[in-house]
Amino acid sequence: MNVLFFLIPIALGLGALGLVAFLWSLKSNQYEDLQGAAYRILDDSDLAPEEQAKIHGKPQKPPQKQSQKQPPKRSQGLTRGEGHQHSQS
Repeated sequence: MNVLFFLIPIALGLGALGLVAFLWSLKSNQYEDLQGAAYRILDDSDLAPEEQAKIHGKPQKPPQKQSQKQPPKRSQGLTRGEGHQHSQS
């Protein structure tokens, strides 16, 4: 019961803090241009030229070939789940 004397003021204080933060956001016009923010995220003018070329499909130098490693060989024995044939009809 004594814990409630601490928890209730803390909860009221956090609620008041949230209300103050919301009122500040209204006063500083945070909700004025919602559509502009949606379009600004699509704008790629701040990308490097290489990144813009990738997006717009402009040809670039081909990447250098790297030696391809062979995948590791699997053991020949059956492992769990192998050997069972399931037909989907």
